[in-house]
Amino acid sequence: MGKALGEKIKHYRKEKDYSQQQLADVLGVDRSTVTSWENGRRQPDAYTLSGIADALGVSLLFLIGLKELPDKPLNVILVDDEKIILKGGLLILKEALPDANITGFNKPSEAISYARENEISIAFLDINIGNSSGLDLCRELLAINPRTNVIFLTAHMEYSFDAWSTGACGFLLKPLCVEDIKEQLEKLRYPIEGGASL
Repeated sequence: MGKALGEKIKHYRKEKDYSQQQLADVLGVDRSTVTSWENGRRQPDAYTLSGIADALGVSLLFLIGLKELPDKPLNVILVDDEKIILKGGLLILKEALPDANITGFNKPSEAISYARENEISIAFLDINIGNSSGLDLCRELLAINPRTNVIFLTAHMEYSFDAWSTGACGFLLKPLCVEDIKEQLEKLRYPIEGGASL
């Protein structure tokens, strides 16, 4: 368990953006103790292991290798400036993706702020969002996370050619329907784990 445990401590410490000293301070130990855990030269006692798990935000069972870390939540966003279409689209997406966290926005700026704080797996974007462009929003979302699957929505087929130049992986005509969404999920550029069960 020593080396594997040390690698997990180091990985999740860095993910939390803690220095070795910061983690040591939280746990009431010396920095050299954290170093020796991460190198696998020493192992923390059971009480300290529990504190490490709490500090790093993981379960104790995961930390000691008895349980896998739960899958990351599937975050999906829908951006459309028409509130009625947004509300209806959210209901259809929830039916097509019942286990996903689905959030709707009618302003691109709100979607961008959300994407900076949350890893977006799939973004359904209207091409015309008021005075803004869904094409520009797509580019910004992909700059934040290049593995975001972007699917454009529009009532106007003529926009489809422009949409493909942005790095999007799909295109749906409005109004949304569950069958069309499920068909698009089969064609994602970056498949979602367990995609068949979505």
